[in-house]
Amino acid sequence: MVEYPGLPGYRGKVLLPIGDGTEVMDTLYPLFRLREEGFEVVVAGPKARLYHGVLHEIPPEPGVPWDITREQPAYHVRATIAFAEVKPEEYAGLFLSGGRAPEYLRYDSHLLAVTRHFFETAKPVAMVCHGVEIAAAAGCLKGRTGTTVAKCALDITAFGGSYVDAPVVVDGNLVSARTWHDNASLMPPFIRLLKNAR
Repeated sequence: MVEYPGLPGYRGKVLLPIGDGTEVMDTLYPLFRLREEGFEVVVAGPKARLYHGVLHEIPPEPGVPWDITREQPAYHVRATIAFAEVKPEEYAGLFLSGGRAPEYLRYDSHLLAVTRHFFETAKPVAMVCHGVEIAAAAGCLKGRTGTTVAKCALDITAFGGSYVDAPVVVDGNLVSARTWHDNASLMPPFIRLLKNAR
């Protein structure tokens, strides 16, 4: 696995913010996929510690329908750096994963400042599902077009952006997807942006 400076094929660092309640399919798929492409994925959190991941799905139980996502415990994911310690100029891109974590991470002033850096410098940003809440809270979606899980469309439109119900939407440096079901559509354009930005 190529993930450290100095090794052949090293392409730079991508920041992956998480917290308790991060959705593991939204988080682990891009983490490993980006590492396969030679990027060092740095997982950050409010503090550098182990975080509780969750699994989100609408259960396929016709006898007991669910209108919203059910949450279950899943894998744990370790953050190796706190948001306050992140130097965004050192990173090639940003990946905003989903789950319930963004509901409270969007109040972290350090993370919001880091997020603004990527939009202001037009570095590649990917967001999936509830990850949109961080970009919205940072004030980065005005005039932008993106997608997210349908129940979060308001996080785009209420902040001056345009919502599109599609597996993936590319708008300049921003690549967005609805849920982890769209990971295979989300990652190729994000990886292309990262490679072309170098």
